[in-house]
Amino acid sequence: MRLTNYTDYSLRVLIFLASKEKTQLSNIKEVADVYGISKNHLMKVTYELGKMGAVETVRGRNGGIRLAKEPGDINIGQIVRHTEDDFNLVECFNPDINQCVITPACGLRHALNEALQAYLKVLDQYTLSDLVTNKATLNRLFANA
Repeated sequence: MRLTNYTDYSLRVLIFLASKEKTQLSNIKEVADVYGISKNHLMKVTYELGKMGAVETVRGRNGGIRLAKEPGDINIGQIVRHTEDDFNLVECFNPDINQCVITPACGLRHALNEALQAYLKVLDQYTLSDLVTNKATLNRLFANA
């Protein structure tokens, strides 16, 4: 399974923010520069993370972004479910477009669905705090980027 860039960028923003002190504000340009990602993409990502309640935006001249929750309260499985467009691994997962002639007799759909559920179950076991246990190293890498 491959995550979309949108989900990848969402997780990267969260990791970046979680590596900072709770009160420290960051900005989208800073995150974009560290990761080499378009500011426009990150604006969309940050907006959506804000709607989810994971990121808080502070307006104004000295504004910025920071986590809205404790890292331990941000579940990775929930973030992935919310940011992915769909989990249609193969054509037959989507009845609106399924043209596969063997669907009624094929066992692949069941096997892939079971694998997908296992994948999400593993992600559900992790929170953002599990991904940033090495804050000092992360911040050193961010500073050198």
